[in-house]
Amino acid sequence: MFNDLPIQYRHDEMERNAYNAAFHELGFRWYWDRDTYDALMRQNTNPAERIRHYLETRQPHLLKAYDAQFLVEAIQARKAEHRKRSADSQAMATGHFDWSQILGSELGA
Repeated sequence: MFNDLPIQYRHDEMERNAYNAAFHELGFRWYWDRDTYDALMRQNTNPAERIRHYLETRQPHLLKAYDAQFLVEAIQARKAEHRKRSADSQAMATGHFDWSQILGSELGA
């Protein structure tokens, strides 16, 4: 099912799942469904600004206790860790790494 998706959608799903894993690891009860993620993608091309926009519009109460930049950096760090773990586990499970799933990370992209 997942592999039947076009590469761009697979990349987006991997990113969305990585964000949701980061939220869970940080103890947030957030879940970005497909519609939420798509709306945020249309909002801004910069991932940090998308997270900041989400915080300001959907979780403003957190900004009374935490600095927005601190939260953005924590979320991005956990998301990156999740993506690395996912890539490592995929490579170990299949014996190889499918570079086609890392759309946009090529040099010059």
